[in-house]
Amino acid sequence: MTKMTSGTLSRWLCLPLLLIAFSAGAADLPDFSGLVEKYGPAVVNVQASGSADAQGQDQDPLDQQDVPEIFRRFFGPMPRPRGGAERVSMGSGFIISADGYVLTNNHVVDGAAHVTVRLSDRRELDAKIVGTDAQYDIALLKLNATNLPVVSLGDSKNVKAGQWVVAIGSPFGFDHSVTAGIVSAVGRNFGGADQQYVPFIQTDVPINRGNSGGPLFNLDGQVVGINSQIFSNTGGFMGVSFAIPIDIAMNAVEQLKTSGRVTRGMIGVRIQNVDREQAKALGLPRIGGALVNQITPGSSADKAGVQLGDVILSFGGREIASSADLPPLVGSSKPGTKVDLGIWRDGKTLTLPVTVGEQPADKDALASAARGGNGGAAAAGNPLGIVVDELTADQRKQLGITNGEGVVVTRIAGTAARRAALMPGDVILMVGRKPVKSVADFNAALKSAKPGDSVMLLVRRDDQTSFLALTVPKGEG
Repeated sequence: MTKMTSGTLSRWLCLPLLLIAFSAGAADLPDFSGLVEKYGPAVVNVQASGSADAQGQDQDPLDQQDVPEIFRRFFGPMPRPRGGAERVSMGSGFIISADGYVLTNNHVVDGAAHVTVRLSDRRELDAKIVGTDAQYDIALLKLNATNLPVVSLGDSKNVKAGQWVVAIGSPFGFDHSVTAGIVSAVGRNFGGADQQYVPFIQTDVPINRGNSGGPLFNLDGQVVGINSQIFSNTGGFMGVSFAIPIDIAMNAVEQLKTSGRVTRGMIGVRIQNVDREQAKALGLPRIGGALVNQITPGSSADKAGVQLGDVILSFGGREIASSADLPPLVGSSKPGTKVDLGIWRDGKTLTLPVTVGEQPADKDALASAARGGNGGAAAAGNPLGIVVDELTADQRKQLGITNGEGVVVTRIAGTAARRAALMPGDVILMVGRKPVKSVADFNAALKSAKPGDSVMLLVRRDDQTSFLALTVPKGEG
């Protein structure tokens, strides 16, 4: 008879406990079958077709220039057309009303000459495009049908990280495929200019080509988002996907129904995040808010008295924890609405009432700034070791600088400026809150800076303006 040691005995005693724990854990896992059975019939396959010329593109949609390289918007299989042949894309959608309104992504039907919707009962119906909005990536379709199955709409403001969610769609053309996962983050903004007004819901639900436009359900069977993009280096699912909140989408739907277009609010500022050095330089008690680095003349913010270097802490009573929080709040505000801005300025909190303006339908392209100085090579006369030169008249014209401000960086001699990624060709407009119009102004503004001090510089690079916070190092100048 084999002798049982104390170690062997303890392992055998633990086994029933592990089995009990596994059984309890399995019992706690959600069962999605009821949700799929009830609302799956309201999920549809969307097929859009049209010539390459009609769709305005002859490249793979995964390579569109207006989408950050690592973020992918997904169609189904789409062969590259040759000689003007018809181009076909496939995505997903869902029915939001029994009389035939269908919601999907704009990029699924963008430029299509013909759209067909296939229902769960295999019926194929022609769809009319009621309206689209590229910045929200929303498209509203209409079917000539009645008594259709519909989804239940939820409240995306109640979505929290860690909650279970389910996607139904047509990845790779496989209709009504079900995948599940959890919400990994909310209010995610990855900085794309085309969708800065969308606070994405980030999930780990497997989303692939053809899932675009499909619904994201919560455990109550309510749609809380529209699957739109994934994070991928390879073109396949890598564990991070993004959905447009349903509240944002339905706001667009109502506008498309009534006016055929979506209007968004704007206040006329460009903003950036506040890092630790900037918070120190600004005297902020904590890191947060949206730092104003550019103001459109005559805009709502300009009229309200917003200044360069202000930090927007709240909008209409809603906290701005980071710069990404502000655009969705402003964009979803109806033009003409009066809102209070909470501002941090010179160590104090101010409240500025602002009337929200309307974002233009077409954005004017900004002129690219010429880089480099006029050949001057003056020595650095400041503790940051930044060599600057005067801007020429042509450079001011190209930059659109009409107030005489700005000096151009010609050489970086200090370590702090190099760490801050300041580059030759950058234009420095302000030191702290003091505009600089010459080399002498710039060096004079920095003359009193001592080692350990944090200094804010307003820097223009190409068509972007942003604040940089630099700490004056020891032994330099």
